[in-house]
Order: sequence, then structure tokens, then C-alpha cells
Amino acid sequence: MANLKLAGVSKIYPSGKMALFNVSFSSADGEFIVVTGGASCGKSTLLRIIAGLEEGTAGDIYIGDKMVNELEPKERDVAMVFGSNTLYPSLSVADNMAFGLKMRNMPTAVINQRVKVVAEMLGLDDVLYRKPKALTSTQRLLTTYGRAIVREPKVYLLDEPLSGLDDNLRDQMRNVLINLQARVKGTFILATKNISEAMSMATRIVVLKEGFVQQVDTPANLYDYPANAYVGFFVGSPTMNFIQRATVEREDGIVYCCFDDKKLPVPRNILDRWPTVEEYIGTGKQVTLGIRPEDIAVDAAGAQFTGTVCGADSVDGRGLGEIDISKNVSLTVFLEKAAKGDTHSLTIDLSRLYVFDCETQLTVLSRDAGYVPDGNNPDADFVPLTREETEERIRQFTPPEKSAKNKKRR
Repeated sequence: MANLKLAGVSKIYPSGKMALFNVSFSSADGEFIVVTGGASCGKSTLLRIIAGLEEGTAGDIYIGDKMVNELEPKERDVAMVFGSNTLYPSLSVADNMAFGLKMRNMPTAVINQRVKVVAEMLGLDDVLYRKPKALTSTQRLLTTYGRAIVREPKVYLLDEPLSGLDDNLRDQMRNVLINLQARVKGTFILATKNISEAMSMATRIVVLKEGFVQQVDTPANLYDYPANAYVGFFVGSPTMNFIQRATVEREDGIVYCCFDDKKLPVPRNILDRWPTVEEYIGTGKQVTLGIRPEDIAVDAAGAQFTGTVCGADSVDGRGLGEIDISKNVSLTVFLEKAAKGDTHSLTIDLSRLYVFDCETQLTVLSRDAGYVPDGNNPDADFVPLTREETEERIRQFTPPEKSAKNKKRR
């Protein structure tokens, strides 16, 4: 087991296409890190670079105290698990699990002991001599995990390990992974686009968008204190509601966020966290308001808006309704019986309001006493680059010359 540190890892292809840019974060020994983001965000590429299966353009990778940039994959002491079935069909469970150890010429007695211990841990001891075609889907996945565990690597890399599973099996294997990580006390780096998986498994989450780190923090802090609108949107299910291009005005000493013909009073606890609010009041400088569906009460006292249902959906078995509250704004709320055309009043918990600058999409709110600092996270105060800063950095970026050793490896 070991800690992992990435410092400025980038991947830019000769064509100029950027997969990763300046990715930096570190994990503690035995931590469960989840790397997540939408399609083509770079999460799988990042794991392949850590494993040594793909070469980065720039940046350094440390496993423990050792820089591993120049090491071959087999020398890095990592184990990588893929979501697809990668078992050898002609080999038994025991031989599949032992294959990597045999390639390292480990003593047979050591191999047998490791396989026995891991098989018992995973509940595979009764099927050790069956071949993959005779296994259930769960047993095949467990065998894949076992093949990684018997190696006793310093870092486990799991690339979409639950992809392609039905919901019931996915939930089951998610719990297996959580318990497995706790038992082996290994450093796990898992890539997934499923934010529910990330939130339920990770000690910390790395959110990527188009190859750029958006935020690194605990699941709770990402949810409550998103660094920008993308993190606010991506973290949480159902997704955050956004009210775009709201202006900020002051009337009779009360600050309002105004949109269409509506306005929302900004409560004191939000104003206390908004140090730049005067830059917005009466200046025309716009904000994006974020409101989570769970922070909106339907047909309750103190309603700010009334609207009509324009759509219905569900998430995790709970009904959702989309309600028009103005000409350009509709809000998603939890509503068990959403009938199109029905009218409902909405009460927003304004103490849970999120505010982002409309141009940069960065949060304008500082953290309050509810934020729990994470001692393992030196990047907690990381603020993403704006789009303009990003494009300028890319223009200035010149891939370094490959070392002689890297050229030889090719």
C-alpha cells in the first residue's frame, strides 16, 4: 500500500487534441479516490497514465516516495481492473487469479497461499476449479477483483468496474468494493461516470471536465460547496436547477435576485458568504442561481412561486415534476403525482441557495462553518481556470522533449 501523488499531469496528442491538462491531486495511503466526470472527460486516460499503459505529455507521478514516470507498467506495482470481462476462458478461477504471480516467477507455495486467502475473502473457495463460463456474473467479477488482490499492489486502479451491470448487481458489487477496500486497506483509484457510485464509495472525489480538474473534495463538501456550476450540476441526482442571467438589486434594504418578472430575496446567511455582492447590486452583472430539487417544498406554507406542471419523470423510484414558474424558467421538484397542467405552489429553502457568476460560472460564495476541511486534501482550495485562462494556457503549452529512455521504450 502507498499514497499516490499526481503533479501537473497532462496528455496532449500530436494532433493537438487535449485529453488531460495539469491534473494534480494526491491520495493518502489506503484512501478510496473516485475520478468522475462526463463522457470524454479524461478519467480512463488518467488511470492508464498512472498504470504506465499510456504515456503522459507532461507532469510527474509518485507512488509512495518514488517517481514512476520512467518505469514500465510491471515495475510500478499497481493492479488495474477493467469493467469488461478480462478472464482467460480456458483457465480455472484459481489459475486466473494466480496468472500474474506465475508470470513473476513467485514460489508455488506463496501463490497457492495467496489464492486461498483471497478466494475465502471473496467467497470463491467453492468454485476455485471452475472455468469462467461456469460462473455467475458476480463470480466472474469477483475473480477479476481477486486477480488484482493476490498481487498485493501498492495501488489499485479500477476503470469503470461496474459498467454493463444491471441495477441490482451494480448495487451489490458496489457494496462488495466498499467492503473489499476496507479489508485490504489498499489505495483505490476508481473511474466512473456514475455520480451515485462516486458519492457512495469515495472518501474523496476528483471531478473532471474536458480534461480539467474542477474540484477535489469529499462527497459532502462537493455537494454542499461546489466550486462552480458544473460541479453543482454534476454532483447530485436529480441534477441542480439553474436560473440563468439573474440580476441583483436592492430594494428597501433587501437584496433580491431578479429574473423575468420574478425576484427572490437573498437571506442573510447567503449574503454573509458573498463578499463581492456589492459588485453585482444594481450593476447589471449577472449571476446563475442554483436550487436543488430537494430544497423545494411543494404546496407548503410561505410559497414564493406558483406554476404549472409541464413534464414528469422519476429518479430512484421517486416521482419528479417540472414546473414552469416564469416565461423562461422551469424547476424540477419531487412530486409523486405530476399531471401536466396541474398548478402547484413552490417554497424554496433560500438558506440552501447556490450563486455562481454568470460569466465565469465560478461560485461567488465563500465556505461557512458547515464546511469540514479534509486533512488529506491539499487541493481543497483549488479554483478552476476560467475558459479564457484555459485556452491561453493551452496556446502557451509546449510538450517537453521525450527523454532518451522514453524514446527507447517506444
